[in-house]
Amino acid sequence: MSELVRQSAVLAVSDDRLCLVTSRGGRRWVIPKGQIDPGHTPGEAALVEAWEEAGLVGTLDPEPVGTYVYEKLGRTHHVLVYRMGVTEAHETYPEVAARQRAWVTVDEAIDRIDEPGLRDILRRLFHAAHPDQLSVG
Repeated sequence: MSELVRQSAVLAVSDDRLCLVTSRGGRRWVIPKGQIDPGHTPGEAALVEAWEEAGLVGTLDPEPVGTYVYEKLGRTHHVLVYRMGVTEAHETYPEVAARQRAWVTVDEAIDRIDEPGLRDILRRLFHAAHPDQLSVG
């Protein structure tokens, strides 16, 4: 059985748009997320990731809006997703040189995000009927 990695993520919302960031490699669009460090609550970890990966500060909903699971490097990652109302978006932040930040509609987010579990959370949370893109070819 693979080791379970616990992570927190943030769905950062401002003016009916979501903030996505690129993965470290720049090939995929993701939401800010990372491991829950010892001594931190999942909510605290989500706020830290929003700042480090996207330069965002805001108010986190007290309870997660959902969870999803993915596999990476032979390990299972369990992600708690929190909604955050953005109060500040800074132009400089720890990972500004490593990631792009984009403000997109819910439908655009569903198109860009690879993880099916995260797309399902977006559809449920925002009542979006947007289908997954069918890959042709």
